[in-house]
Amino acid sequence: MTYTFDSTVLREYDIRGIIGETLGADDARAIGKGFGTLIKRAGGSMVAVGYDGRVSSPMLEHALVEGLTSTGVNVRKVGMGPTPMLYYAEASAEDVHGGIQITGSHNPANYNGFKMVFMGRPFFGADILKLGEMAEAGDWDVGIGEVETLDVLDDYIERMLTALAGIDEGALSKLRVGWDAGNGAAGPALEKLAARLPGEHHLLYTEVDGNFPNHHPDPTVEANLEDLRQLVAEKNLDFGIAFDGDGDRIGAIDGEGRVIWGDQLLMIYAEDLLKERAGATIIADVKASRALFDSVSANGGKPLMWKTGHSLIKSKMKETGSPLAGEMSGHVFFADTYYGFDDALYAGIRLIAAAARLGKSVTELRGSMPDMLNTPEMRFQVDESRKFAAIDEVKERLASASGVEVNATDGVRVNTPDGWWLLRASNTQDVLVARAESDTPEGLDRLMAQIDEQLAASGLERGPQAGH
Repeated sequence: MTYTFDSTVLREYDIRGIIGETLGADDARAIGKGFGTLIKRAGGSMVAVGYDGRVSSPMLEHALVEGLTSTGVNVRKVGMGPTPMLYYAEASAEDVHGGIQITGSHNPANYNGFKMVFMGRPFFGADILKLGEMAEAGDWDVGIGEVETLDVLDDYIERMLTALAGIDEGALSKLRVGWDAGNGAAGPALEKLAARLPGEHHLLYTEVDGNFPNHHPDPTVEANLEDLRQLVAEKNLDFGIAFDGDGDRIGAIDGEGRVIWGDQLLMIYAEDLLKERAGATIIADVKASRALFDSVSANGGKPLMWKTGHSLIKSKMKETGSPLAGEMSGHVFFADTYYGFDDALYAGIRLIAAAARLGKSVTELRGSMPDMLNTPEMRFQVDESRKFAAIDEVKERLASASGVEVNATDGVRVNTPDGWWLLRASNTQDVLVARAESDTPEGLDRLMAQIDEQLAASGLERGPQAGH
């Protein structure tokens, strides 16, 4: 038996497709066979499986478990919940050697996919391509695995609450926080968590609905935070927290309704953490503000700029021993007293803890940040065959330019007296991503002109904006 996946499904950081078009039960079964075989050949015997609130998720779970057990691997089903709950089930149990979460994350309702952990490390890039090669060759082990069901939600919540240990109850009991689960998979976990947290908590859209009737569950798009902003304003709350569809990315607003972007959240977390761990390496992706890297240095940390992508950041954390990392997209990774995976529920509790320990409200912390002028992330369609080549051309041209400082960690990030601009190729789509940041409107205009000049020299333009 062999199997061929649709060419668009096996991606850099995860597996993703459109149900009934590019992704279905046969794909899930083949993924299970490949992953189960690799776990067995690495000496493992148990894989944890979870799924998000999408309508198609139970069907994919059924087929995935069939595929896994057909290789002789045992499966521990943890049921519906946020992706970090599955990561927790994998990281906290010694007898679990891998984990798969069925999730479409923040994509439209007709999408779904798989995020994977293998022997405690992210499973991405070449690993994912290997599943395709194994399917083409029918290179799968055969056996009979067993299935057990385990409810880990209460243990997961108990573990997250340890983030508040040692903080004065009085400081926490006055807190008033808004939360928006966006009808995603984090809803039921959020309800249980909020019931255990000190202070007053107001919850939106905790009912899981894979059609996302209220707003799209992507907290990096400001329009999706509008309901949370209104809740915070109406009830005069201290701040608000929002999640994406599978609960591994956080969005936040302060008491005045200002968005706290991913790099700004990281500034708060880093300031708190560096009081205990002076000199620690704090990692952020190339899209993050210069203000973050400056702030980490000012607070005695070592800032490290790294490639965008949750799997790449997790790998870099392991390599450098970094206790904290984050991305503009709202993935935040805590490895100081946690497991190093991205968990938005835990990040929400850590925001409460950081504000309490720093002795300032979230609004004060946000208000004290420098006002940088930056563009949103601009994404525009470029043919797959051109996207990496165009970036290489830009690098070559800049190598001979005077007075510019280029960081080529992930695409090109160019520092000039006006600020910085970034141009990189997306690993997951046929788009280029651009961003710029300056202290002045004129500076921002000059930076944008430089981006346009480089694109034009490669026969491209910042044309129609591409969505996620």
